[in-house]
Amino acid sequence: MDSETTARPLRADARRNRDRLVAEARAAFDRDGVAASLEDVAARAGVGIGTLYRHFPTREALLEEVLRERFDTLGATARALLDHASPRAALRTWARGFAEAGTTFRGLTAALSATLRDESSALHASCASMRAAGEALLARAQRDGDIRADLTVAELTTMVFGVAWAHEQSPRQAPTDLDRLLDLLFDGLSPR
Repeated sequence: MDSETTARPLRADARRNRDRLVAEARAAFDRDGVAASLEDVAARAGVGIGTLYRHFPTREALLEEVLRERFDTLGATARALLDHASPRAALRTWARGFAEAGTTFRGLTAALSATLRDESSALHASCASMRAAGEALLARAQRDGDIRADLTVAELTTMVFGVAWAHEQSPRQAPTDLDRLLDLLFDGLSPR
């Protein structure tokens, strides 16, 4: 969360402005991708650009707020999958959710990829917690001999982002295409 909301509760009007900004940002990112105009977001929310930046000092901070629920759900899913009977299937299910999260908005895979390397980014903490949850699933699949032992979670997330990016570029963007790409990836991750 940004420091404004953790320091003290927002006044009712400030809270409404913040909520409108998040709703309009979600709509803009849906429509135009992560490069959507922040000036347009502010105007559609009925506030000035300064109000947007007071609530969200960077594009990444706004994007993190818009994606927070999806990231939290993906982390909870990963924790629940730790009890799955098949560690490989559990990791594959998590990877599919991770790839879907990466294609929520056009251009998001590139933004998330850069975020994983930039620890100062507002998105980094959210991505890091998702990656940590995936790391536990990967370790379990490796212990069971289902996935090659030399694979790191950084390599796995990079490859899943690659799959997500390829799917995002596909003219059809059919769910079956994403599944096919993930199947090919996981075939390559099998132990030798």
